[in-house]
Amino acid sequence: MFLPESPCLSLAIAPLTAAEPDHYAIWVLQAPYPGGYVHHDRRWTQLLTEAWHNWQNMFSIRSLPPVPRFPRTSPPVISPITSPPDPATPPLGQPTSKTGLLMQNLGVNLWHWLFDESPIQISLERSQGIAIGQGKPLRIRLEVRDPDLISVPWEIMQPQPGKQAVSLSQQLLFSRTTSDVDALPLLRVEHSLQILLVLGQDEEMDVYDPAATPTGDKLLKLEQEAKMLADLLEAAADANSGNAFSSPVPCQVKTLVQPTPGELIDELESGSYNVLFYSGHGVPAPDGGLLFVRPNAPLNGTELAQVLTRCQVKLAVFNTCWGAQPDHDGDRAIPRSSLAEVLIHHGVPAVLGMRDSIADQEALSFIREFTQALSERAPIDQAVAIARQHLLTLYKFNQPAWTLPVLYMHPEFNGELVKPMTEGVTEIPENSPSWIGRKTPTAFLRSLTSPSRTWQVHGGIMRVGSREGNDLVIREPGVSRVHAEIFYRDSFTSADGQHTYFLKDYSRFGTLVLMQDGWHRVHHQEVPLLSKTQLRFGHSSALEFVIDG
Repeated sequence: MFLPESPCLSLAIAPLTAAEPDHYAIWVLQAPYPGGYVHHDRRWTQLLTEAWHNWQNMFSIRSLPPVPRFPRTSPPVISPITSPPDPATPPLGQPTSKTGLLMQNLGVNLWHWLFDESPIQISLERSQGIAIGQGKPLRIRLEVRDPDLISVPWEIMQPQPGKQAVSLSQQLLFSRTTSDVDALPLLRVEHSLQILLVLGQDEEMDVYDPAATPTGDKLLKLEQEAKMLADLLEAAADANSGNAFSSPVPCQVKTLVQPTPGELIDELESGSYNVLFYSGHGVPAPDGGLLFVRPNAPLNGTELAQVLTRCQVKLAVFNTCWGAQPDHDGDRAIPRSSLAEVLIHHGVPAVLGMRDSIADQEALSFIREFTQALSERAPIDQAVAIARQHLLTLYKFNQPAWTLPVLYMHPEFNGELVKPMTEGVTEIPENSPSWIGRKTPTAFLRSLTSPSRTWQVHGGIMRVGSREGNDLVIREPGVSRVHAEIFYRDSFTSADGQHTYFLKDYSRFGTLVLMQDGWHRVHHQEVPLLSKTQLRFGHSSALEFVIDG
């Protein structure tokens, strides 16, 4: 069971003075107990800078900007704050390669710099104790106010060799944040994943090449890729592995292939999307970067932020380089210029970007696990930790894949994307009128083959699918785990005065509905159901829907 209302410890890092750029203040912005609001001063050391240079030399696909605190030395020196474990006898599940030990060494040093031998460490330990007492994870949110430190991989911090990195833990849910934000509006309650998948310009295409507009085979390839990604997202949500008593989360995906900025904005405004997935080319810029949704038609981060907040998109995911990196003016990073920070600043609740280039297969593996966790009603930060663990399992410590996703969360957002289930409480769907005092007309499904069977619609709603926990479980080919819902909406009546039920399809292949001119496939749509309407779910036999009386 996922519990989004968890205690939170929010920290900030900022330079003390411009005259001493290596001196930093670290303080608590939010704590789960009154005495947790403490502060501490730290000096950024040359040894940490050199450990960061070592990381860049080993892991960065692109040339990430250095932390411009000290001149680089040669040969680089590894920080002696902690000694790496003996490769011959590593802790279970820990890295054994030189690259893995390098990653671990930087992670341990970053943790020591932020927490060790300071009031911040005491605040962390007591906050953890409170979370354990409540049986919940502790949220840790880090606000880095020095733009030159944003590119540092804080996600790899770990207390000591043999311990889990902070971003891999489900007991310490790590994300980044910023307090320079617009307030969150009252967010609507979500009962399904409504995803807009946008494929933009391929990164390998020349950004300003007028002839770069895809035609023929190129466009067909992009459309095939979009279908593959949409199928992956729906299959991941359909693979919901929750227990039989948890309500399945339907998932609908709409795809746009290289839309114009206007077409993208129109689609966002016309739908009720809660997730935006963008895959394509992007570059840093002072106003949140540029997303090339199609050649020579960029959309900047500020423009996108305004439409996302207006349309109440809760989560924006960007499979594009530099989504979590600031723009630079020479060798200095520009404050609050990364796409993730700009979107959070304007009131987008959660943004997931990449710190560096990520391979296609790595990105697909992450998105699959991330979407499945969301469909199981995990809070967004917990879903990221689950997907990150999956990347580490696949690619080990030898590759930085698990370190690349960077999650930003609005300080007022609790991470809830889809409404969680509460133990012992039966969920009443948003469109169900089945609360106390409301009477719904009796309806049922019945088989048309002998011997006849009937399945009554209880409380004005029936969920159909192949997964245990549905009201009607059909284990036949073509039936999705969360296939469809039949529900009553009392504000509508048919032309002849009959009460009106509706069918809403969530499946991968659709539901067949027999109408006057024959069978029609309903796919990710909502249609009214009259009494005596015949339905087919997957390859199952036809069932008749009946409204009693």
